[in-house]
Amino acid sequence: MELLKDLKVIDLSTVLAGPSVGMYFAELGAEVIKIEHPLYGDVTRSWKLPSEDKNTSVSAYFSSVNYKKKYLKLDLKKTEDYRQFETLLKDADILISNFKKGDDKKLHIEDDFLLKLNPRLIHGKINGYGEESDRVAYDLILQAESGFMSMNGTKESGPVKMPVALIDVLAAHHLKEAILLALYQREKTGLGGVVSVSLYDAAISSLVNQASNYLMNDHIPQRIGSLHPNIAPYGEIFETKDKALITFAIGSDTHFKKLCMLLDLEELVEREAFKDNQSRVKNRGELEKHLKEKVKEKTSAELLEALRKTNVPAGKIKDLKEVFEDQEAQKLVREEIIENRETKRVASAIFKWKK
Repeated sequence: MELLKDLKVIDLSTVLAGPSVGMYFAELGAEVIKIEHPLYGDVTRSWKLPSEDKNTSVSAYFSSVNYKKKYLKLDLKKTEDYRQFETLLKDADILISNFKKGDDKKLHIEDDFLLKLNPRLIHGKINGYGEESDRVAYDLILQAESGFMSMNGTKESGPVKMPVALIDVLAAHHLKEAILLALYQREKTGLGGVVSVSLYDAAISSLVNQASNYLMNDHIPQRIGSLHPNIAPYGEIFETKDKALITFAIGSDTHFKKLCMLLDLEELVEREAFKDNQSRVKNRGELEKHLKEKVKEKTSAELLEALRKTNVPAGKIKDLKEVFEDQEAQKLVREEIIENRETKRVASAIFKWKK
């Protein structure tokens, strides 16, 4: 898509959140110039799996959020390099950064100066704990301090982080939205401005239903694996006849009735213990035993196909090999050669546009 082909974006950010915002605009056709320090480039260039080539400067992690960008090495503390940066800024539309407090003065990228240099510039900033905090922020620590880890995992496992940098991803989406709104506002006023998002605010904002469960009912979520605190059966894991693992998301009484009919468990529908969702949540352990016995009698293919035909939400638990064997997932893969290395990542701009 070339929806934003006339935009020029300067990406000063590193790691995941900021660079993924830059990649989003690159996917939409914008010219995105990623600026890195000549000696200390984006740290994710070194975040490699043991199987990756030690001699290349491009890692899979770095590739995941850097796509269709131009790369430029500048030391903003050097006069000549800074002048080159200034020249780029004069006709830029968007600047993306994620420096900690005080770095803006060290690098001479204070908001007032930037907007005086280019009044149409939109400066999108990501920070850890708000603009007045100088704490170093990493996704793991945000997941710990915002409650996510306390809820994730099981009683046996203890607290568990999400296997992706979830808070970074969420903050990036918030910043994309803010920048797009700033672009919309600029169409009216002709002026840019500064928009910022903290990882902490993004994390707290994303607690959604779990936050309301606590704020309204004083309910502190416990580690219950994939189970949903408000819905049952939802997240229980079942093994089929062919040893596949599947799960159900039974969000209504209608779904439950259909599931019971397919598993020859119609009698459960009439039981007081399972008559409605709240009762099923209360008695989910007993319900799980009944379902497990019947699921084991069917293969995953036959059961999932029958559930799909009757619109009962269910799915097989797949590893990434299985995920990317699916043609629909393959459609989201983007390939590019960066510094002589073949790289792949999934798209960040995934909406469909119809004129």
